[in-house]
Amino acid sequence: MTTDPQDLLPFRIEIPQAQLDDLHARLANTRWPDELPDVGWTYGVPVTYLKGLAEYWRTSYDWREQEARLNRYPQFRTVTQDQQIHFLHVRSPEPGAFPLLLTHGWPGSFVEFQLMIEPLTNPRAHGGDPADAFHLVIPSLPGFAFSGPTRRAGDGATRKSAVVLAELMARLGYDRYGAHGGDAGSLISPDLGRIDTKHVAGVHMNGPITIPAWDADPATFPEDERETLQKLQNWAEEGAGYAGIQGDRPQNLAYGLTDSPAGQLAWIVEHFKHLTDPARELPEDAVDKDQLLTNVSLYWFTATAGSSARLYKESTDWGTPKESSGVPTGIAVFPCDLTLRSIAARENNLVHWSEFDRGGHFAAMEAPELLTGDIREFFRTLR
Repeated sequence: MTTDPQDLLPFRIEIPQAQLDDLHARLANTRWPDELPDVGWTYGVPVTYLKGLAEYWRTSYDWREQEARLNRYPQFRTVTQDQQIHFLHVRSPEPGAFPLLLTHGWPGSFVEFQLMIEPLTNPRAHGGDPADAFHLVIPSLPGFAFSGPTRRAGDGATRKSAVVLAELMARLGYDRYGAHGGDAGSLISPDLGRIDTKHVAGVHMNGPITIPAWDADPATFPEDERETLQKLQNWAEEGAGYAGIQGDRPQNLAYGLTDSPAGQLAWIVEHFKHLTDPARELPEDAVDKDQLLTNVSLYWFTATAGSSARLYKESTDWGTPKESSGVPTGIAVFPCDLTLRSIAARENNLVHWSEFDRGGHFAAMEAPELLTGDIREFFRTLR
């Protein structure tokens, strides 16, 4: 951790070889559980599937290659609000580029945005309009990856993350900027609009989390939202168990995930199976397998399974009605996203709404060109 909280210290990812060797040994010596026949993914990740993916991670996946790719981008660490923060700061070659903060969620990381960095910072080189260029700030959230574990209860909350990131943008000298986020980032980004209203020009989100009251009456929702509402209620009953575990006793979960790479792999991959494009059969059909494993590797090498999960225990305002900041807000919805437009419009100054027929919850990895295009379009009038 830096000694002077005003320092912005250059950072490079350099995982010791001993950690790579340890990962490979643990994967080779995994103690595998049994499973029921013919249940597919309904009980969790099938053993046969995970064995194959773990073997690929051990023998074919090249961490050093991925590490070198990530190190092409300028990275830094600093301390804001007594919390260490790691971030990429990629400035555009275009002099009129607009600052944009990209915020991930769980079980993601800054790696989610890897395929969008070049098109967003240098649209001229990717067939786009140079007037759409952005300077990018891509942090690891408190408790995630190279931001390291949080040190105090409450520092993993989404609201606190927004305070940290607002201070980071000020420290970088950005007086006016945009914010984009998915998953937990779709909670943090509008919070930035609420707490840093004078400096946030616009907020863009993909698949924002809109949580109705648990006993919401479908008749009070527009007819075209009732199917989505039903899916949300089904998810709350059958698919949200992971959130309950992480929101109740994240420390207990951390022991297994920090000790077993196969356990960490299964815990994350299961979410990529069920939240990616439903037209894709397996997670690696929806996202690049190596990018997926780079994301998992970050959790493993930094031992942040437990600290990243604290976000669920400490973010106590999920589902609580919020006041709109008045900041112009845009939303992109992809397959698998369960976003209720009526709630989003009530809590935000919603001026832009897009729906796409491919991609999924991890849009930055699944359909980066669609998400990039929507971000460009939304911010075009707000620069």
